[in-house]
Amino acid sequence: MQPPLPPRETLPAVIRRSLEQPREAALLERAGATWNATSSERVMDRVENLAYAIRSSGVQAGDRIALIAANCVDWIVADFAILFAGCAVVPIFPTQASDQVAFILRDSDAKLVFADTPQSAERMRTLTQAPVVVFQSRGDDSLDRFEERGARARTEHPGDIAQWEAALKPDDLAVLIYTSGTTGEPKGVMLSHYNVAFNAESSFSNTFDVLPSGSNVLSILPFSHIYEHMILYGYMLRGMHHYIAHDVEKLLDDLRDVHPVTMTAVPRLFERVIARVVGVAKSEGGLQAKIVPWALNVGRDYMSAKMRGKDPGAVLSLQYRVAHSLVLRKIRPRLGLDKLIFFVSGSAALHFDVAMTLLGCDIPIVEGYGPTECSPVVTVNTFENNHYGTVGKPIPGVEVKIADDGEVLVRGPGVMLGYYKNPAATAEALNGGWYHTGDVGELDADGFLRITDRKNELFKTSGGKFIAPARLESAIKRSVYVNQALIVGEGRPHPVALISPNWELLRQELGIAPDIPAGTLAERSDVIAFMTDQVRRQTADLATFEQVWRIAVLSRDLTIEDGELSPTLKVKRRIVESRYAAPIGRLYAEEAARA
Repeated sequence: MQPPLPPRETLPAVIRRSLEQPREAALLERAGATWNATSSERVMDRVENLAYAIRSSGVQAGDRIALIAANCVDWIVADFAILFAGCAVVPIFPTQASDQVAFILRDSDAKLVFADTPQSAERMRTLTQAPVVVFQSRGDDSLDRFEERGARARTEHPGDIAQWEAALKPDDLAVLIYTSGTTGEPKGVMLSHYNVAFNAESSFSNTFDVLPSGSNVLSILPFSHIYEHMILYGYMLRGMHHYIAHDVEKLLDDLRDVHPVTMTAVPRLFERVIARVVGVAKSEGGLQAKIVPWALNVGRDYMSAKMRGKDPGAVLSLQYRVAHSLVLRKIRPRLGLDKLIFFVSGSAALHFDVAMTLLGCDIPIVEGYGPTECSPVVTVNTFENNHYGTVGKPIPGVEVKIADDGEVLVRGPGVMLGYYKNPAATAEALNGGWYHTGDVGELDADGFLRITDRKNELFKTSGGKFIAPARLESAIKRSVYVNQALIVGEGRPHPVALISPNWELLRQELGIAPDIPAGTLAERSDVIAFMTDQVRRQTADLATFEQVWRIAVLSRDLTIEDGELSPTLKVKRRIVESRYAAPIGRLYAEEAARA
């Protein structure tokens, strides 16, 4: 029997209800070697002051307000205040390309912009005529001055905020969030107050109910992404101590400080954790350089057998006991994960082997799925019923079905209002009352969803075989020597790969001096041979037509700044394939010459 749907509330109602639980450390962010705490009472006080400042600046109910900043307490306060003022927040990634930021500001008709740094503010002023409020400024445009003006207005008109809140309806626009734009201009996804409130309530009652209230949690994903944006409401509802990480490069320090019970992440982070563990062992040399990779592989194989319902056998079981005693049991506490109950993975496919490697170290991962248009969670596994290799069952209140062509269709209270100013795209996406995700998947006999690829990214080889590039890329990135992988091969005899190596580990493995530039190394025969062998190993268990035998080594990672990745780190395939057309062409030409 399905549980009842969460109450139809606005987000300010959810925020008030959550912050009424007094907590001295509701939000915490790093300040040097320490963490600054903000109480739930102080958060609410700042939110109300800022809401008054927004309305006193001439902004009207229903107006859109842009928020472009890295994760911080000010981001959350501004986000909440925008909603309390009766407006809609337009979150923008700080790393987003200027042409896309300009489009978003223009398309949303943002009446006000919040930015974190003076440099970001100057950039915004070249893209919009709207006023800009700056978190880190000390001038008249600063957030502090803005809040002070709001505090005065609040004193003069104390009852106004109750009127603004009362005027809001659950189906009003709350968040206008623009899709990544990997294949064209971004589309504005309109999410209502209830879209997001429902998703937070349903997701957390389904998956996070095992987490003790008042526990420590850590955010590393950007709040500009709808996933972490929704998660912060869930953390509030659970009364968590919410730590906010500022720099992914210092994540290990943050984990050791916070000892979180959970954290949401993307698969790349888990791949980097494994690579880091191997890298440290290899840098130490000696027995460690051999035993740590061996132990990780044993843990992966043992857990793979267990999770697939197979008997690991006496030899592998003995190896696992030894590996766990010598290496694996020590990894979790050294990473600051001694209190972790589970990680949550989303945004992209988590390879089964990566999950099994970490599970061998007693680090469980719960995988979920959902697009921005669904606020975003559609399905997620639970700690008690975790089917590795799937993205779980639909959360309460959400329905999923598979179309005849394999596309995943979704219906439920989390599905968007539509695309902003784009009725044609809205009608296409919501055809028949179901949201058409564009993802291809299947439901197993127990109702667990498995995503196999993006519908518009499948390509056919000249031999008539369909290739799902994400499947191959996920397999290749199991290698700790691979940072990024892109599969191409439309209309070609077979797929080839563009590979960006983990240069630090690769240099250690091949004994290459650190002063030799990567641009030179990308053409070296020993580098190409080693990375080709890595790719062949990782795709050897796939179908023959999926196996990758030829690669081009990239001298650098694909980046957001160069327009090759979306702000959510999805590869812009058309751009990358066009930019690297020459090396791709050479791979096929060299093979044809050998034939």
